Parts: sequence; structure tokens; C-alpha cells
Amino acid sequence: MGAPILSDLGTEILIPVCAVVGIAFSLFQWFLVSKVTLSIDKSSAAADDKNGYAAESLIEEEEGINDHSVVQKCAEIQNAISEGATSFLFTEYQYVGVFMVAFAILIFLFLGSVEGFSTKNQPCTYDTTKTCKPALATAVFSTVSFLLGAVTSVVSGFLGMKIATYANARTTLEARKGVGKAFIVAFRSGAVMGFLLAANGLLVLYITILLFKLYYGDDWEGLFEAITGYGLGGSSMALFGRVAGGIYTKAADVGADLVGKVERNIPEDDPRNPAVIADNVGDNVGDIAGMGSDLFGSYAESSCAALVVASISSFGVNHEFTAMLYPLLVSSVGILVCLLTTLFATDFFEVKAVKEIEPALKQQLVISTALMTVGIAVVTWIALPSTFTIFNFGAQKEVKSWQLFLCVGVGLWAGLIIGFVTEYYTSNAYSPVQDVADSCRTGAATNVIFGLALGYKSVIIPIFAIAVSIFVSFSFAAMYGIAVAALGMLSTIATGLAIDAYGPISDNAGGIAEMAGMSHRIRERTDALDAAGNTTAAIGKGFAIGSAALVSLALFGAFVSRAAISTVDVLTPKVFIGLLVGAMLPYWFSAMTMKSVGSAALKMVEEVRRQFNTIPGLMEGTAKPDYATCVKISTDASIKEMIAPGALVMLTPLIVGILFGVETLSGVLAGSLVSGVQIAISASNTGGAWDNAKKYIEAGASEHARTLGPKGSDAHKAAVIGDTVGDPLKDTSGPSLNILIKLMAVESLVFAPFFATHGGLLFKLF
Repeated sequence: MGAPILSDLGTEILIPVCAVVGIAFSLFQWFLVSKVTLSIDKSSAAADDKNGYAAESLIEEEEGINDHSVVQKCAEIQNAISEGATSFLFTEYQYVGVFMVAFAILIFLFLGSVEGFSTKNQPCTYDTTKTCKPALATAVFSTVSFLLGAVTSVVSGFLGMKIATYANARTTLEARKGVGKAFIVAFRSGAVMGFLLAANGLLVLYITILLFKLYYGDDWEGLFEAITGYGLGGSSMALFGRVAGGIYTKAADVGADLVGKVERNIPEDDPRNPAVIADNVGDNVGDIAGMGSDLFGSYAESSCAALVVASISSFGVNHEFTAMLYPLLVSSVGILVCLLTTLFATDFFEVKAVKEIEPALKQQLVISTALMTVGIAVVTWIALPSTFTIFNFGAQKEVKSWQLFLCVGVGLWAGLIIGFVTEYYTSNAYSPVQDVADSCRTGAATNVIFGLALGYKSVIIPIFAIAVSIFVSFSFAAMYGIAVAALGMLSTIATGLAIDAYGPISDNAGGIAEMAGMSHRIRERTDALDAAGNTTAAIGKGFAIGSAALVSLALFGAFVSRAAISTVDVLTPKVFIGLLVGAMLPYWFSAMTMKSVGSAALKMVEEVRRQFNTIPGLMEGTAKPDYATCVKISTDASIKEMIAPGALVMLTPLIVGILFGVETLSGVLAGSLVSGVQIAISASNTGGAWDNAKKYIEAGASEHARTLGPKGSDAHKAAVIGDTVGDPLKDTSGPSLNILIKLMAVESLVFAPFFATHGGLLFKLF
């Protein structure tokens, strides 16, 4: 077998050091962003021109105007957006906090009742010759890890939102000096969020393992079973963040677009539009806070799935600490790789023109993937014995270290493929989106038809990439291989989050430029940043969905093992009915979230119309709209509407497991995974394509685009309607579906002992 090169002490030092380095790097990036001041004090500007801030004052001569009020206006708008986002998140967290406490109590009661709340040690599940800690201990520690995961997820989302709202106006001001300056500020701000989230998630999980180990000692099976609550907490908070944030942002966006752009023919983010502040707030609470919690949940769950399987393999049986924490070592090296990759965008190369923005962001994906491949090889070489065994449905499968390297590597490169396919189908630089834009010549109906067809077609290659990843990783290392493949896809999460968060920051920057009355030239620069951001956001969603498929399958395998199911036979009625119901759930969930956006948008449209019709001088710009009422409509609607979809996801495994048992639940999990992934990819890419088709017409950068425009033309109005239909698909239903499939799987895993002992009540009666 051979001992790993890296000692246990080395592992204990390496993981927290990498996490601390990630946090320190994020704080340094934040410090650089803060150098761009939101004041009119000329002495406050800093001297380093390369890093996104310059010696000259922010107030420059621009087209003959030296207007100090522009900066003041930017600061006021930023404060309004920040206050709105903070207020919404605090309101959301109050409701979510109640759920968190209630569900924690449920975890304790259900898991504690497995052995009748006994405090006696019990035979281990996989080695009955040894004794393990009581089920009551698992109940207590699972509850604690659930709360830790939930709090970390909430904090991740909240910090991301604060950073984004801190950076948006600064990006706008830097756009006055050139697109390169604005790009660096937006990207650095995204990097702050990416590194904070990746490092915090790793550090909290590592510290939790060490603290739990003080009680569990040699009972690693019980220890890592209790750790699964961490992933459940992370994803349950992400679900509510994604759904509520998605409903909030799309209600405002749809209301602002339909009345402002289509009916009143005023520009996007025009300060006369009453829904404009709510729209900008929504970008932060949905695309930043919700997305941050979502990817944190994916990371936590893939780590937990790998640790659970490893704990009953030779790593856990032989108490090989370094090999056991291989998933965390991969994530640790990922932080260092992403740190180096970030420097390519901010220091090694400089963006000087609009056409260089999107290649610079794509370059981040390629560089991080290439460097991470080397990083994985090094970690595998120093942290794993040359040969070991992995638990595989009741047997131990012999695996070589190079095979595990291939498992992680295939996940990593599958993520890159999914990213590039997503970019191809959602970027207006390529023919699919240009074809969708061209279809707007004949109206909104053909635009919708072409957009739907594009979304369905975009599913093909990502599914093949996921299928190849599953086949290779399962062939080499069973369910552990799939879990580490998911971790491979998420190993560059800091870079993925940086380019993802960059999008909403750029979007907000454009809105602030419009509302502050900046010139058309500045708005063109922020629109160029935003168009690239739309594509990177779509790529981020592709990563999230692809990793969710692998994570869910790994969790599914861990659940099947934990529930002592030897085979899942789809020909048995118990499993097949679960398969049908599971495949239906993503449609039910999507219907709920889409209708929620529609209902909230309806109220928003009516309110915006009312203000335009009843406030004298609003269209002329002599009167101010009532922004607060629109913010309240979005807040109230999103909080109210998030409850039903959240309840559907959280209650389904409990109801199925208790009433129908683990076999039917395994069918439900398989069905929801298979259909959920397809719908999620299709919805996200359709919405992204419609959005960029609209921007393609608005920008008028090519001869073809100019024949479709300008803004206000019939083709442009058709594109706006397509974008409006796509908004809830790409920002509410699509991204939320990957949480649905992960969350149901991890919840089933956490409650597996209870379902195996007390589940299937209906079948027991008959």
C-alpha cells in the first residue's frame, strides 16, 4: 500500500494555511478596490495606475463637463442599492432563521429516535465487530454541523452582496477612464467574493472535523456521517436564497422592462422608471447572494459525499488522516491555483479594449483548469498511498492513486467543456445567439421559438460530458470517484465565482451610469462589461448545474450504502413509481417559481404603470418616482413566494422516506436528478441567449446587428419580450433546480438511518 509522502502534521498545517492565504488575498483585493473613492476629494486618489486606480482625480473633464455632482449622485445611488439589498436579506434571514431552528430540531428528533435516544455505544454499521458512538451522538453532531453549514452559507451570500454593492459605483467611476480600469475593479471585486467564500467554506469544514474528532476519536464512520449535516445546512439556505433572490430580481426586471422599455420607450435603468432601484437591488440579492450560497452548498456537499464514502473505505478503516482529507487538500491547492490565475487578469495582462474583455474572462477558466491539473497530480502523489480500497456497494474495490487522479481530472475538464459550450450558446459573438437576434425581425413569437430550440440543443454536449465523467470516475473508484470528480469541477470555485460575480457588478455599474446621467460613451463601456458578464454568469450556472449532477449522484450512492440497499431495481413497482414522481418534481418546482415571478411581476407592472399615469412630470423628468413602493413589492412577493417551492423540496424526501421507504426514495432521487439537470441547463441557456440577443441588437456592433436596431425598433421590442420571458428561466427556475437535486439527495443521506429503521409505513400496513 505504501504511506503517503505528506505527513498528518503537514496536512494539519497545509489546509488551514491555504484557507488563510485565500482570505488574506481576498482582503488585499478589497483594499485595492477601496482605493477608488466615492468622494470629490482630489487628494484621496492613489498613485498606482496599473491596479485600477490612478493619481489623477476621479472628476475629470469629460466631454466638456467637470461635474462634481456626478460622483455624489453615484454615491447616493450606490447607498440606495446597498440599503435595499441589506434590508431584503435581513428580512429573508429572519424567516429562514425560523426554518433553520425548526429543521435543526427535526434532525435531532429523527436521528435520535433511530435507537430510541439511547446513550449506549452500538455496533458499527459496516464492521459489526467494532463499537461506534450512539445514534444520539450522531443526532446531536449532525444538528450542529447543519447549523454551521447554514450559517456559513448565509454569511457567504451576505458578504458577497456587501462586496458587490461596494464595488458597483466604483466600477462606474473607473469607466470614465477607460474600459480596462472598470474591468479591473469589477473583476477584483468578484475575486474578493470568490476567495472569501472558497476559503471560509474550507476553513469552517476543516475546523468542524477537528472539533468533532475530539469526541468521536477512532469512530470515523460516525464522525463523517455527522459531518453530512454541513452540506445539508449549506444547500437548504442556498435554496431559499436562490428562490427568493430570483423572484425579487426578476419581478423588478420584468416590470421595469415591460413598462419602461416596451411601453414608454425609455432606456434601461432610466431614473424615471420607478422599478429601476428594485431591479438593481435584485441583481445583488439573486445573482450574488443566492449564487454564492448555491456554489458554497455544492462545495460542502461534494466534500461531505467524498468523506462519507472514504470513511468506510481503507482510509477510514486504517485511520489514514492525510488520505482521508484528500478532498480538502484538493480544495486547498485549488485556492492557490486560483490566486495565481487571478493575477493573469489583473497584473500580468491588461485589458485595453472592449474586444479583450470576454477573452480575458475565458482565459481565467483555461489557465485555472490547466494549472489545477498539475495541482491535482501533485496532491494525489503526496497525499495518497499508491494502492488503497474504496467501498463499493458492500465490497471493497482496489484503486490505484493514478486512477483517482484521473477521476478528479475528468471532472475538472468536463467543467471546462460545459463552460465553453454554455458560452457558445449564450454569447452574442457566435451564431446561435445571432440567429435568435435575427429571428426578432418577424416578431416576439419567432424569437421565443428560436430561443427554446437553442436551449434544448444546448443540453446535448454537457450531458455527454457529465456522462463520460460518471463512467470514467465510477469505473475507476466507484461512488468515491464520482464525488471527487464533482470536487474537481469545483476545485477552481474561487475563479468561477470571481467571473460570475463580475457580471452583476458590471450590470449595476451600467445602471448607475444611466441614473447618474453619465454620457452615452460611459454607458457603452459598462454595457460591454455587462454583455461579457452575462456570458460568464451563464458559464457559472453551467458549472453549478454540472457539479450538481455529479454531487447528487455521489450523495445518492452514499445514501444507498447508508440505507443498506444492495441494488436499485427500476423494474420493481416501489422504485419505478418513485422514478416517475422524481422526474416530475423539477417541472412542479419550475411551475411554482415561474408563476411566482409572474405574479410578482404583474404587481410590479401595475405599480409602474400607475406611477407613470398619476405622477405629473415623471416622463418629463421633472418629478421623482416612488422607488420605495417598488422595492416593497419585490420584497413582500419574494418572501411570500419562496415558502411553497422551498417546502416542496424539503418535505418530499421526508414524506416519501417515512411513508414509502428507502427503495421508493431512491427512485425519486434518481428521477429528479435525470430530469432536473436537463431542464436546468436548457432554462439557463435559453434565458442567457435571449438576454444577449437583446444586447446584440442594442449594441449595434456589426452590420447585421445595425440592420435589426436601433433601440425602440420592432426587432428590438421583440428581443426585449424574449429577454423578459427568459429572465425567470435563467435567474430563478434554472439555477434553483440544481439546488433541488442536490438538496433532496443530501437530506435523504442525513435522514437515511431513520428511513431505514422506521420508513415505509404505508407498505408495512399492507
